[in-house]
Amino acid sequence: MSTLLAIAICSIGVAGLFYLNRNKAARTSKGLWIPIIWLIIVGSRPVTMWFGIRAISSDTLQSTLEGSSTDAAIYGLLLAFGIVILLRRRKKVRPYLKLMGPLIIYSLYCLISVTWAPYSGPAFKRWTKDVGDVVMALVIATDDDPIAALQQLFSRIGFILLPFSIVMIRYTDSGRAFDPEGGPMNTGVTLNKNSLGLIVFLISLGTVWSLRTLLGKRDEPNRRGRLVAQTSLLAFGIVLLWMAHSSTSIFCFVLGSGLILATGMRSVRTRPARVHLLCLGILLFGGLVLLLGGMGSVAGALGRQSTLSGRTSIWAAVIPAASNPIFGEGFDSFWTSPAADAFHHNLLNWYHAEQINEAHNGYIEVYLNLGWIGVILIATVLITGYRRAVASFRMNPSAAGLMLAFVVSGAFYSITEAGFRTMTPMWIFVLIAIVCSTGISAGLWGRKSSKRAASRVYAMANDAETNAISTNAFSAGGGVGHSDFASANHR
Repeated sequence: MSTLLAIAICSIGVAGLFYLNRNKAARTSKGLWIPIIWLIIVGSRPVTMWFGIRAISSDTLQSTLEGSSTDAAIYGLLLAFGIVILLRRRKKVRPYLKLMGPLIIYSLYCLISVTWAPYSGPAFKRWTKDVGDVVMALVIATDDDPIAALQQLFSRIGFILLPFSIVMIRYTDSGRAFDPEGGPMNTGVTLNKNSLGLIVFLISLGTVWSLRTLLGKRDEPNRRGRLVAQTSLLAFGIVLLWMAHSSTSIFCFVLGSGLILATGMRSVRTRPARVHLLCLGILLFGGLVLLLGGMGSVAGALGRQSTLSGRTSIWAAVIPAASNPIFGEGFDSFWTSPAADAFHHNLLNWYHAEQINEAHNGYIEVYLNLGWIGVILIATVLITGYRRAVASFRMNPSAAGLMLAFVVSGAFYSITEAGFRTMTPMWIFVLIAIVCSTGISAGLWGRKSSKRAASRVYAMANDAETNAISTNAFSAGGGVGHSDFASANHR
């Protein structure tokens, strides 16, 4: 089959999925397309690469610092649209900002750290993109119907990225590449197998939640068509996880799906203490594996080497290279600092060690850029997100299960990948989970519908009062008596 024919057939199939997944009852805003477009770009490739304006890879320091002005303009435009949306929703946004103290403090410290970065200008540009990630999370959380907004977020991104990833892997050369060791890897719409595994794991996790929600509500509009669309999307995700061979993403998908299904059980979701016990059990299991030296066995079961595909060697070489353990090298600046040269020197017997630009551990990555202060702040952000996700079970158990799954799987994902970096899908979805769980636990979700319900009750009370006055007046005129009128209403 030719490439053009495969793309045409895929396009028709994607249009069919959008049609099957239609939900006329959803009242999401058009502004939801801004975070969707943002995540489609972040979860695939920069726009300039799609149009051949920029090469697939460029390893020079100058290109890393400057980036693409076209891509920067696109991100800046999306960020501006997002800020405009939030300004129009400022009454909704203000309560969130009051409750997002740990995240705001972390962001402000990142901004301050720009001042001691080796290249302050590029570091500040990257910080503005990090602010963009938070803006996109707020746009989703403050939508008129945030539950439907989340469902459409997963569906629209998934319908576009996942089917076309399979087409690119099967029918094009741009969907396949070689890893640093020279082995073949499937990349799909992304740039490497780990990026493909990450976006597929995140979208598939959201799809599991959407499917479970649909199965639990038999009165949902167009339920049958949406079930077909969501099941197809989950099937695409499972196939792509297998094709990507990203062990971390597979593990986190299984972990997150298990949490969604387990917390969906009535015996768990109605008892927050049991949610804590479930998460504590997961944490203790992971800790025992590390303490008892079982990392090699687990890695082997996941298809990795006992050194986690060389990650332990990277960690051993990069931690001593940090020149400022307390404050770090500056926001997202370690790999453009002289300390990175010391790391490359420490990493002996590696082929093209100078091409390594991440620590493959989110916590170590934060330590390198922001020091121990940054590690403490990011830990505070995660703990706050976890606590609010658990607290959300009292308000909306279904959505709370999804938020908890993102926070916990994000914490585990960052053990072997840099999950907290700017413009990384994992970090964005962790932010979405933290911001949304903040809104749920504080009772900010559903406030509009509550006001509508209150107004309806008030209107009904007024109608009842008016009817009573009319009845009394009619009775005084010799018409139907009060008892007869009540009797007629009863019948």
